[in-house]
Amino acid sequence: MGNGFGEKLRAERLERGLTQAELGKNLYSPSYISLLETGRREPTAEVIEELARRLELAPKALEAWSQPVSVSDAEYVLAGLYARQAWDLRDYQLAASHAATAAQIALEAKNNSAWWNMTYMQAECVMKQGQLKECQQIVEHLLEHPMATESAGLGVLAWQMLAAVCHGQGQLATAVEHAKQAVKLSEQLPKGSTLIIGAHRALIGALAESGKLDEAWEYCLAMIEHMDEHSMSQLAGEVAWVVGNVAFMRHDYVEGIKHHERAASLLSPANDIELWARFNKASAAVRLSSGIVEPETLSAIERAELALSIVGGNKTDQLEVAFIRARWLYLTGDIPAAVEKLREIYADRKVLARHTAGEVSLLLGKSLKAAGEATEALQFLEEAQHDFSAAGASDRVQQAMDAVLEIRLAERRAAKEHSEA
Repeated sequence: MGNGFGEKLRAERLERGLTQAELGKNLYSPSYISLLETGRREPTAEVIEELARRLELAPKALEAWSQPVSVSDAEYVLAGLYARQAWDLRDYQLAASHAATAAQIALEAKNNSAWWNMTYMQAECVMKQGQLKECQQIVEHLLEHPMATESAGLGVLAWQMLAAVCHGQGQLATAVEHAKQAVKLSEQLPKGSTLIIGAHRALIGALAESGKLDEAWEYCLAMIEHMDEHSMSQLAGEVAWVVGNVAFMRHDYVEGIKHHERAASLLSPANDIELWARFNKASAAVRLSSGIVEPETLSAIERAELALSIVGGNKTDQLEVAFIRARWLYLTGDIPAAVEKLREIYADRKVLARHTAGEVSLLLGKSLKAAGEATEALQFLEEAQHDFSAAGASDRVQQAMDAVLEIRLAERRAAKEHSEA
């Protein structure tokens, strides 16, 4: 059997907004569905009949996907296999290379679904490496393809990734626009689809970073409505994580702690240590942003640092976790250590998103002010104001302006007292 069956199975699954786990629910494992889609397993007649029923297709339609294995088929399957193996080993650079090779083979064979799938995987790999501009170019190319408009599921995936890429580059207004497009498209998918949840998460994150917390909360409530008692624990944990983030940012600490405790109980490092690392990083960050300095916050920081040391992560990941540690040092009163760590992070700020770089400058300015270095503090605070303005984070612009104003007023008072003396 050629690669046609697996690729078309994946395309039909994504068209319906189903995960591998949802398609195989109660009968086939996600890994078995993955093996079918990558051509590493051939389906039996019984499997074809059951999958056809779940996809609401005639069994003969699935059987028609079977093709003799050509040379290009074999080359494609091999390149795709290498790409997935490299992905599993977190060698994203190698995975991107093999995915690009597989996509080129599919393009030459005029297999649109295979080309789209492997090009999307290439974009995922490039994004994992922190190469956001290159990722953006790939995703924009995917959106130009008719498949992105013909398939709601593929369109949601592409718009959601484009939103995440813009968010990562500090283009918050654009990220909101793209994520809203993903949410709008997701309305065509079956209720409870994980793609609907993913689209909402992208939009909520961009809105929250933009300071539009009430709107973000409305989408949180809408996202919760798409969950039910049959939702997988991992997905439920991710939803609780996002809702808790926004609750903390709205200063609703009781609600934030409730949702993050639920997320912690549902997410497991054994299932996905990279996801677990990101959750602990996010949990620590929003707690510190809310001024919550307690043992559980420190534990979240330490778990994030430990998990990152295991999975590796790119330079951006490392700087973001280091920034969380710096914020802890600042809030616990270790100002010299906070300044030292923030200077190290600031030196590499160009790899950070614009709004994140602004956060580094803002905290460094505040730390220097606390250390009595008002003149130098002003330079960083004014730089933070500029970064926030460029990123569209209006609420953060005001915070930077307030910090500058405090120093200016203190300088004037000191000058007045000096002249009166």
